[in-house]
Amino acid sequence: MWKPLLVLYQLLLLGQQLRAQDGVTAAVITPQDCSLECIQQGGPGCDYCRITRADVKKTLGFDSIERFGSCIPWPCFELLGGNDPKICQHYVHAPNDVTVEIVHNSNPNSDTVVVSWKPSHYGIAFLRGFQVSLQALGGSSVACQLFLFHRNLSLPVSQTQKVYVSDPFPGLPLASQYAVTVIALPVPEEWERFYRSKIFSTRSCAEKNGIEQCKKDWYPRHIEVQQTESVITVTFNLAPPHLGIRSYFSLCYANGIKKYTDITPSSSRNKTHYTYKLNDLQEGTNYTCEIAANEMDAVRKTFKVQVMHIKKDTPPPRAVSPSLALLLPLGLAMAAIFITLLAVVTMKKPTLWIKRLHIKPDIIKEHQESGTREEEVVSLPRNRQTPPRLLICYSSYDGAAHINAVMQLGAFIQQHMATQVCLDLWDSLSVAEDGSMAWHCRQIRESDFILVICSRGLNHRPEPPQPDGGCDEDEEEDSRLRFESNNFSSDAAVHLIAEEVGRAKARGQDLSKYMAAIFEYSEETDIPTELRLVSHYTLTSDLPLLFSHLHGVALHRPGGYLRINHISEEGFTKLPAGAALQWAIYEAGVAMKKGYHPEEGGD
Repeated sequence: MWKPLLVLYQLLLLGQQLRAQDGVTAAVITPQDCSLECIQQGGPGCDYCRITRADVKKTLGFDSIERFGSCIPWPCFELLGGNDPKICQHYVHAPNDVTVEIVHNSNPNSDTVVVSWKPSHYGIAFLRGFQVSLQALGGSSVACQLFLFHRNLSLPVSQTQKVYVSDPFPGLPLASQYAVTVIALPVPEEWERFYRSKIFSTRSCAEKNGIEQCKKDWYPRHIEVQQTESVITVTFNLAPPHLGIRSYFSLCYANGIKKYTDITPSSSRNKTHYTYKLNDLQEGTNYTCEIAANEMDAVRKTFKVQVMHIKKDTPPPRAVSPSLALLLPLGLAMAAIFITLLAVVTMKKPTLWIKRLHIKPDIIKEHQESGTREEEVVSLPRNRQTPPRLLICYSSYDGAAHINAVMQLGAFIQQHMATQVCLDLWDSLSVAEDGSMAWHCRQIRESDFILVICSRGLNHRPEPPQPDGGCDEDEEEDSRLRFESNNFSSDAAVHLIAEEVGRAKARGQDLSKYMAAIFEYSEETDIPTELRLVSHYTLTSDLPLLFSHLHGVALHRPGGYLRINHISEEGFTKLPAGAALQWAIYEAGVAMKKGYHPEEGGD
């Protein structure tokens, strides 16, 4: 009888404890300044320590790469496992609840963020620390921080409710996208569930400082339109003087006709508002107008202008003279004859051309009749659970401008074409840990599609750099490593893909996974022979075709077409990412035309 009562009492007591814990905020653990000796010896006060570049240099005898901060491949083995490698051979799971918090800083041009997370309870007893990396999307900048526990520390399961935080990441440009990755250490080989990634964006200048403090985000917010008889005036508020905006422009369009107006207010007369006139607008027409500062990528403010009809006094009819009464019928008769002859000639000419080109008139007539029907818009199917995964390979021998064009293409595809892009420039930490060969092999196997950006550098076979007499052995080794890394990225990846294409072709398998593309400054002959078996495109004119290939949808079908917002050849430049891609391609084309040779380029 007493046993059930005792169990019930224990359950009630446990419920009270759990309810009490729900109201308590999770404890936050911040990094400490410790020495590596304290961490390696397991001394007190070294529970959660930040590792600096000086610590890495002192232990390993060389500086880590500056862009990687204090991070190095296999940090547990290098810094803790010297005497006992077994402590770095256990499996731990990726951390949970990764969040990014923007903290206050006084710089109006950048943001500062702090990353926080909770450790997983799987393998927490063997957890040795964390590694936090920050990667700019569409760029090559990397920041990394390393935190370690001392060698004798074994965390209990209760630590999974505590929040660990990183040091601040300062100086992040506004309106930028980043990917933050938190890795649980140690990281044994062939283990893929050791990290957690999160993509976030910094605030825009207007969000942080207000629109009146941001030149790129400013736009007129007060617009007033007035019409007095045939004169139409527009009044708008001027930008604050400290922004340095001296001129503006206005663009009105209706019925396919555009009217552009330059606006240059006088700084001595106008301080807050300015009024200008809109000329040559048609009566009875509704115009859509835009006004903006005359600056690159300025925000445009849209407003409507309705041009009213102007009533005019009808003059009294004039008396018709006898000579005019005689000439009027004669003129009408001549005009009728001329119109009849013109109609006959116009009807015969298309018939002669149709016969010459062997086109059946019935087909032309049927097309003209069907052209009056409205074309059906086909919506993109949404039955796919995850976006397609695209690996982009390229040549690193065509210079920095070509590599920048590849990065901007990857950023545009990921942001506006519903595709997950894999690019070694964005995953430099994994490339350094796994090795370039292993990283590319894994991406080729796991990606849904592979796109090879072809250029002159793909057919280039460079010779290894010859050491000069003044170089020491360390410099020769660094030069050889850089050469082997660049050589793989420009040749070996394409060679692997070519072998895959050849095997798939020999087995009669589908080749739709593989694609080749060239930018507008390259030529068809830059596509290697092995890759001419697969679909190839010219960018940016073939962006809709590339989208159709990635998502398996047809652009046209009888009576319908696929409308893709902001991916057409005319529309993609309206997006910031599209404009950046167009400018990067232009710069790369200029570099090629200046007589650039692959032997002189490279990373």
